Amino acid sequence: MRTKDISARKKYDFLIIGSGIAGLSFALKVAQHGSVCVINKQKLDNTTTVYAQGGISSVTYQPDDFEKHVQDTLVAGAGLCNPDTVRMVVTEAPEQIKQLMDWGTRFDKTQDGKFDLHREGGHSEHRILHHKDNTGFEIQRALTEAVKSNPDITLLEDHFAVEIITQHHLGEKVTRWRKDIECYGAYVLNRQTNAVETILAKVTLMASGGVGGAYQTTTNPAFATGDGIAMVYRAKGQVENMEFIQFHPTSLYNPAERPSFLITEAMRGYGGILRRKDGQKFMHKYDERENLAPRDIVARAIDNELKTTGDEYVYLDVTHKDPEETRQHFPTIYQKCLSLGIDITKDQIPVVPAAHYSCGGIKVDHHARTTIGRLYAAGECSSTGLHGANRLASNSLLEAVVYADAAAKDAVPLIKQLDWCHRVPEWNDEGTSMPEEMVLITQSRKELEQIMSYYVGIVRSNLRLKRALDRLEILYHETENLFQRSVVSEELCELRNTIQVGYLIIKMAQLRRESRGLHYNIDFPNQLDL
Repeated sequence: MRTKDISARKKYDFLIIGSGIAGLSFALKVAQHGSVCVINKQKLDNTTTVYAQGGISSVTYQPDDFEKHVQDTLVAGAGLCNPDTVRMVVTEAPEQIKQLMDWGTRFDKTQDGKFDLHREGGHSEHRILHHKDNTGFEIQRALTEAVKSNPDITLLEDHFAVEIITQHHLGEKVTRWRKDIECYGAYVLNRQTNAVETILAKVTLMASGGVGGAYQTTTNPAFATGDGIAMVYRAKGQVENMEFIQFHPTSLYNPAERPSFLITEAMRGYGGILRRKDGQKFMHKYDERENLAPRDIVARAIDNELKTTGDEYVYLDVTHKDPEETRQHFPTIYQKCLSLGIDITKDQIPVVPAAHYSCGGIKVDHHARTTIGRLYAAGECSSTGLHGANRLASNSLLEAVVYADAAAKDAVPLIKQLDWCHRVPEWNDEGTSMPEEMVLITQSRKELEQIMSYYVGIVRSNLRLKRALDRLEILYHETENLFQRSVVSEELCELRNTIQVGYLIIKMAQLRRESRGLHYNIDFPNQLDL
């Protein structure tokens, strides 16, 4: 490998991989303390944050209080939440909500000027702040505008992080249990020039989003391929709880569309009723909370009803609610369904479960520090201990902004103590060539999505998991071989990363010999005592 003069390289105090709520809020908080670079593999506002419809949870008015929010989160997490993490996130919520508003986020209010709070499944009180039914879009809009107007932040769109740089790239042996692994930046594919650039950083934040793209039916965009989780795992960082994949119980049934359009949980909190195609209610058979049960219970209930009846979907019914109120609260959903010939004020909505959110990820502490030095993680790619075995609705946007704040407070004092690594070599692509047939990549991606959906979905078994792992091992070796001899491309890197996170989901599911939260194995149907 060739070593380039450091003065000719891009180097920043803070490198941020990902431009959703975690990445941009971190950027805004550290910008006054050093040079900042935000990279996103697509456009700045093309993130999974945009797809978050429901809202962001926070204790706001009585009779709600922090203890209720803490307990609701712990109950949903099925015994695997870190109580200290839960309390930290819940109690810091009001301050972070205020910060989002200071950056320009607009949350809906009632005529008397109070926040119009929704209630969602698993919540004992109304505590979901929202903007219509496109809260994530509104938060992304405000943060994007704030970041673009900040002259201290460099924005690199169409830049794909290929690998984070560690001692491994300096020729040293790096093992998973080595205590002094450090991150010196990232090798980044410039999609406009097709060149892999070296970006050096004193501190790096991984905020790359989730893994829904590994599944065939998902509410996530196709670019949600677990890139950050895969990069950190390859760099020997610790990853945990990947078996807990949350399937949103109500995505719009429309097989021709991907990602699946999300029908927000707030619609059940609003009074929506789940029914079979024959019109019969069914949630009372599964949980005393019926339509307000947590997502894992509702998703499994729908899955069971579909398998029992042979139907392709169930209905979510809000036709008994006031039509004007429905249109006002859910304008995006109303218009989307109307475009498909469904008037939700008169017609029931066909829905199916879809892969939605990863509760596991890169292991971090309360300061958002990973097990790799100089590397932080926040947002869906991280595992903080907040969600445990099942995420409580609308806690994810909150977690992202709280942990971005924690990372900023911890990272800023480090900048004066750190320097860039001067020994980092350039990316070496000698002897590689363009893949002869793109079908080698696209077909492998389709195979992976089918394997994950059919064998590692809402309900699992030992046989299905073994079959998935056997199939995935073949794809892994084929893809690694292709990667070693090919010029880097976004499509190949995404395939490689998605196979990696698929492997982690399967292996961690096999190791959990019980059913808990989002992970249900028919061979181990009982939950073990912790």
